[in-house]
Amino acid sequence: MLKLSEIQQPIARELALFEDKFKASMQSSVPLLDRITHYIVKRKGKQMRPMFVFFSAGLCGTINDATHRGAALVELLHTATLVHDDVVDNANVRRGFFSVNALWKNKVAVLVGDFLLAKGMQLSLANDDFGMLKIVSDAVQQIIEGELLQLEKARRMDIEESIYFEVIRQKTASLIASCCACGAASAGGDQTTIKQMHLFGEKVGIAFQIKDDLFDFGIDDVGKPLGNDIKEKKLTLPLIYALKQVSRPEKRRIINLVKNHHEDRNKVNEVIAFVKANGGMEYATSQMLAYQQEAFDILAQFPSSEYRDGLEQLVRYTTERNK
Repeated sequence: MLKLSEIQQPIARELALFEDKFKASMQSSVPLLDRITHYIVKRKGKQMRPMFVFFSAGLCGTINDATHRGAALVELLHTATLVHDDVVDNANVRRGFFSVNALWKNKVAVLVGDFLLAKGMQLSLANDDFGMLKIVSDAVQQIIEGELLQLEKARRMDIEESIYFEVIRQKTASLIASCCACGAASAGGDQTTIKQMHLFGEKVGIAFQIKDDLFDFGIDDVGKPLGNDIKEKKLTLPLIYALKQVSRPEKRRIINLVKNHHEDRNKVNEVIAFVKANGGMEYATSQMLAYQQEAFDILAQFPSSEYRDGLEQLVRYTTERNK
């Protein structure tokens, strides 16, 4: 599998420029805010979302200033949701570093998240990027609805496969879909092309999340703690499928372990073994690959180019990565 740095080659210059523009988009006259946003930028992730924006723009036209603003908008709103998530989850660590709320407390973290949301809107409105703002605002609404739907279902432990897919479509796939749609819109793509790229991103996002959920059952040695979703009482696709394969008493027994014994390491391991023994891993993997293929089928409708190749490689990376 290609490294991310190799996949980035066609847009390496754009990503380097983007880093400076993203920093500039977060500037404030308040020293505390500047310190915190500097801390956030220094600990950013793999830049996969900006990559989707730039590759999609290149695929649909020409990368330009609007593309950079679209990438910054997505990153600002995404970063805001992560800062707020850490407060909601009471998480002290993000990507191996202390979270904003761990260092500056919840009140400051919530205000920083609000500031980033406002900065994203301000950036778009100042440049009349109404189309991109609508795309990303819709994604933020879906992320919030997906989180609340998951919380409601986790409380009642009654999640069906259709609900699982709705949750991940909203929580994860909507943002990657907005990256691809923003890229297409920034390059002057028509509404049909923008919708096509939005659908492409949605398929990729669903495949990405299924891969993430598979990590929870120990398919690779990854940064994510084994059984973390079980400890948080989240029913993901491997477990949902496995539960459908057994008798009602056995299903009740496993749900009871997740609901009432999720802090017990031995009980969590028992749930993981149950999933593996009842085909949960294989089923989830087959679903992930099916969504990946649907994404490839959409890409195949575009002319061959280094940008299309880059998107194909990025899709493969999302499903073949080991962390």
